Amino acid sequence: MAEIHLTDLTKSYGPTEVLHHVEGAIKDGEFIVIVGPSGCGKSTLLRMVAGLESVTSGEIRIGDRRVNELEPSARDIAMVFQNYALYPHMSVRENMAYGLKIRKLAKAEINRRVEEAADILEIGPYLDRKPRQLSGGQRQRVAMGRAIVRDPQVFLFDEPLSNLDAKLRVQMRLEIRKLQQRLGVTSIYVTHDQVEAMTLGDRLMVLNGGYVEQFGTPIELYDRPASVFVAGFIGSPAMNFLPATTGPDGVTLPTGGTIAAPQVQLDSVLLGIRPEHLLPDEAGEITIVVDMVEQLGANSLLHGTLGGTDHAMVASVAGHVSAARGAQYRFSVAPEQLHLFDPKTQKRLDA
Repeated sequence: MAEIHLTDLTKSYGPTEVLHHVEGAIKDGEFIVIVGPSGCGKSTLLRMVAGLESVTSGEIRIGDRRVNELEPSARDIAMVFQNYALYPHMSVRENMAYGLKIRKLAKAEINRRVEEAADILEIGPYLDRKPRQLSGGQRQRVAMGRAIVRDPQVFLFDEPLSNLDAKLRVQMRLEIRKLQQRLGVTSIYVTHDQVEAMTLGDRLMVLNGGYVEQFGTPIELYDRPASVFVAGFIGSPAMNFLPATTGPDGVTLPTGGTIAAPQVQLDSVLLGIRPEHLLPDEAGEITIVVDMVEQLGANSLLHGTLGGTDHAMVASVAGHVSAARGAQYRFSVAPEQLHLFDPKTQKRLDA
């Protein structure tokens, strides 16, 4: 187990820079999730830590070693890939043991590690099967078992659950989290799924266009997003955004109504409101004209527009709601649940 330090990392392909001055310190035993949309650079960053991509500039340290120039095999890491990468002609036991045989460990030690990992992952009954005889979830367990037997300082996960169906993904991400907590191994996990990121990570590194937008705990990112991008990316359904102007009484909406809000220095702001923070209130200043209702069981999502405007809005309401197209609902929101951003820089404004 080890700390990982990323210092002013950049990655370029020819003249094109795809990662820009990435900084981050990962504590010993911490589970970090790198999250962002497709093409933001998250897998490239993970592969740089693994040694599968070279570093253009900056430094990666694992423990007390600079690893920029080290081969992957010398970094004491184990990686779990999206596609499992199992040898089809080998049994589960042979797949898990192969890396240890290459390292010329004693047969008794190899068997001990394989049996121990199989017990942890509950795949002992499948050790003599071939990968084609396993389900997707079982194959993913084998891939994780192959990483566990290495007893590395660091686990790296590259979107390992993306090939599984939705129900199995939920089950497997909880198992991965429990496994990491049990083993206490420093881990970096890449995903584009913000729900998966919020569930798994001690802290999340949000990437956008190769830049780190924010690095913090899931609750920090949810409660105090540092930018419009983070605010819109973290949380489901996504945050609502409205142009607004500020005054002594709060912020004035495009409809002309004013709601209480923290005081900031800018005259014009971008106002963020999470759908779940809109409270049904007949006297509320926010009116939503309904276009469509998503009934999800425990709650309903009202999709529509801010009354009298074309600004899209979503509200999350507890229970079952049946509303015809064009129905109007009024809402209020507590001042402490409002998020104010600079329209030009897209950064958070603090009162």
